[in-house]
Amino acid sequence: MTAFLFLALAAVQATPAPQPTPAPLSAVDGLPLGAIPKQDLPRQGCAAYLWTASGTRAFIAMAGADPARLRLAVDGRITDLERSGQTGGGNFGLAETSTYGGGALVAKLTMRIETRSSISGGGVVSDGILELDRAGQDSVVVPVAGLVGCA
Repeated sequence: MTAFLFLALAAVQATPAPQPTPAPLSAVDGLPLGAIPKQDLPRQGCAAYLWTASGTRAFIAMAGADPARLRLAVDGRITDLERSGQTGGGNFGLAETSTYGGGALVAKLTMRIETRSSISGGGVVSDGILELDRAGQDSVVVPVAGLVGCA
């Protein structure tokens, strides 16, 4: 009987636990944008980590300098958009205004990056605007703020 219990216990412990199904990314404040999960620093270069600046303070975007792309959660799915254009000076490899994507989904990010003596290897996005244009749907404009981190 003891051997049976030991074998039963061993079988239960050897059975891998079921992996939870990732929950769909829910919309933030009724927007077609959702919060994205925690993001690591880039392997090289810098990235801006952006939160909504009004309403729910949700982490909604990460803009990388190298590779030059914007990560968002649009309509419940993580989406990476390649940078398609940029204007204006910037800091940390990030332009003042950058356009990402093309065709049916275009995002435009305008941000002011400030350096501060209290932050080493990065900066602060004191204010910014994230515009999202989806074909056949209303455009969305979201005020953002955040931090820039560098590898």
